[in-house]
Formats: sequence, structure tokens, C-alpha cells
Amino acid sequence: MADRRHILKPCEEAGEATAENGVVILDGPDGVAVTMTADAADRTADSLHAAARQARSAPAGAGSARGGKDAAWDE
Repeated sequence: MADRRHILKPCEEAGEATAENGVVILDGPDGVAVTMTADAADRTADSLHAAARQARSAPAGAGSARGGKDAAWDE
């Protein structure tokens, strides 16, 4: 598999979240749209905040400390 870090350019445009009919809709750049429960949105927000703090303190290209399903990005 190609190393996606060299293919994908980080987007500087923020997504926008709205609440409709008891769910949260996240509209992101490039047509990305995700619908989630309020609990899932809270966990996503926490994860995004933690990742943003980590990204600000790590040099570009340093990899991820996350592991899990995206661990292949760090190989």
C-alpha cells in the first residue's frame, strides 16, 4: 500500500457541525459528511482536541502515537 502521508495534503478548512432531529451532522471539506449520535459526537470532539494538541507539539512527519486502524500510516 502506498504511504498516504505523502499523497494526502492536510486540509486547512474546518468542518462544521450542526444538530438536526436529535443527531449531529459534521460537514467537512471535500464533501465529507458524517452523521452521529450526540454521545459519538462528544467522543469525536474529545479525540479531535487531543489529536490537535498532539499535532501542535510534534514536528511534521513525526508519525502517530495512536496505533489502531491507522497504524499503517506510521510504518
